[in-house]
Amino acid sequence: MSDGQAPEPARFGTMLGVAAGDVPVYSSHYPSADRTAYPDRHSYRSYLDGEYMGYKWQCVELARRWLYLNKGYVFDDVPMAYDIFRLRSVRVVKDDRRLPLHAFHNGARRHPEPGCLLIWDEGGEFEVTGHVAVIVEVHADRVCVIEQNVGHHVWSAGQTYSRALPARIDETGGYWISAQMPGAKILGWMLQTDDATHAVAHESVAMGLFNLQVGQVENEGQHRAPWLDARQPDEAAFIAKMGGHRLTDREADQYRYFRVSDTALRELRRATNELHAMFMHATQAVLHDDTLLAHFNIPQVLWPRLKVSWDRRRNQMITGRFDFSVSDRGVKVYEYNADSASCHMETGKVQGRWAEHFGCDDGVCPGDGLFDGLVEAWQESGVDDVLHIMHDRDMEETYHARYMRSAIEAAGIACKMIKGVSDLAWNAQGQVVDADGQPIRWVWKTWAWETALDQLRAECDEDARALAEINAGEGSPRPPRLVDVLLRRDVVVFEPLWTLIPSNKAILPILWSMFPNHPYLLDARFALDADFPVDAGYVAKPIAGRCGSNISIFDAHDALVTETEGRFEAQDQVYQAFFGLPQLDGLNVQVCTFSVGGVYGGACVRVDPSLVITTDSDLLPLRVVADADLLRA
Repeated sequence: MSDGQAPEPARFGTMLGVAAGDVPVYSSHYPSADRTAYPDRHSYRSYLDGEYMGYKWQCVELARRWLYLNKGYVFDDVPMAYDIFRLRSVRVVKDDRRLPLHAFHNGARRHPEPGCLLIWDEGGEFEVTGHVAVIVEVHADRVCVIEQNVGHHVWSAGQTYSRALPARIDETGGYWISAQMPGAKILGWMLQTDDATHAVAHESVAMGLFNLQVGQVENEGQHRAPWLDARQPDEAAFIAKMGGHRLTDREADQYRYFRVSDTALRELRRATNELHAMFMHATQAVLHDDTLLAHFNIPQVLWPRLKVSWDRRRNQMITGRFDFSVSDRGVKVYEYNADSASCHMETGKVQGRWAEHFGCDDGVCPGDGLFDGLVEAWQESGVDDVLHIMHDRDMEETYHARYMRSAIEAAGIACKMIKGVSDLAWNAQGQVVDADGQPIRWVWKTWAWETALDQLRAECDEDARALAEINAGEGSPRPPRLVDVLLRRDVVVFEPLWTLIPSNKAILPILWSMFPNHPYLLDARFALDADFPVDAGYVAKPIAGRCGSNISIFDAHDALVTETEGRFEAQDQVYQAFFGLPQLDGLNVQVCTFSVGGVYGGACVRVDPSLVITTDSDLLPLRVVADADLLRA
């Protein structure tokens, strides 16, 4: 190392030092991880005495491991490190007792103590995730902490902590810790104590802030003038699909939009992040328990492929969409469209263009960051060759595919569009090639994985034989089918095969069993058990249905209220407690949020006069307004 150069980071897994309580602290320099020692995502999971600590060697893993070894308790799993600040109890491992956990804001008069957790908010160096460290020394002018995933260098001889952070005590006795890193912010510290003096009080939120509102811009004939750019391929396809420059066919709705408060959107953002993590935990459970996996009606010959996909590509999901009911009754999720989600263009582009043209300056657009999030996700996707975008001949899929193409190309990835499968062929090496003879290696698709599975079920007498044919070393006498592309071992598909699991409605009863009475979830079962709460009615859903098809809603007396048609009537069903959408001006309004790379990326609303949102439901603009503005309206 020459003078002035920072030392090289220690290899992943190197012990950096030993903290108080004889707890090792490790390097989390992931680029240097040994791929033979860590071949898949599961190998990064850290356990002690059978108790899950977290992922090696992240900040949350060290915090939980230190508490377990020194205190005998752990905090519950969280989607992001900053979510620890919301927890209010810890679990004693040996007997599952709960002990109180209190949060103290940075600057609190209850000073931190050795062994408490220091929590950073998301932002700056800790964008998206936040951060947690364990305080091991407290002084009037500094605290010493241990942490992982910040710096990867071996400690100096005799050192017993990762770093020291400046601190001060103000004139009122409040204790303030400096976050140090640019853009970073310390929320405060967490103490296991019975004494809640100076702790963060339970924040009661005015539930009226969760009620959506209808907005209207003044009609000055704006809808008669074009407001989309037909020179852009995605916008031209959108105009063609909609029959003009519009978001809806109903002229009365051309000037209508919906309002959501800052508070409600913050909760939706938190819900998106937390639910994504919960669905991932449930997916992990399903793929490690064949009795659970059997509920998903996936050909058994594909089960090993699913498990390999999860192990190897756990972090390669680009985007998905959650569907919510949001009102003063709470925030409840209906399902997670983790595979082949739609409405990205309307959210990330069209609703913003609408606001510009129609002169709507009420609040801000909740889709403004979606495109940039998609670009970043694609930059981290690992695609190293031409990516083929495969879509059907449906006009909605066309503009959706073109919008996604713009994000993929902005990420520096070359793309080719393939409409349908009629132009595909085999080459002499048995690879599927496009019309130019280029082998297909990377694919992003608008088709759902279930479409390929339907083809496998319908056209093949023996699934195992069919899969063997798909991966044969030479071509077939028949033209390539969709399944021949998506299920080839030498083709990498987005979204990954494992997204079949969180997208399948069979995940909903499993989620409920893992997280019973969670505030974002609705009770869901595989059967209408005697204890199933039907006071408000229930919904029957096909496990692999799409676009609101074959949904049946029943009242508390088992009388059918409404149902939708579709092609999934033969599917197994799950039952979910009925929790209706809020109705405004005769429209049922569903809020959708997008996960991008596993975190919140944007939001929109879909509306319909009927109780069930379907593929034909309109998407009208959504605006995020200040709490005070919403309450004043």
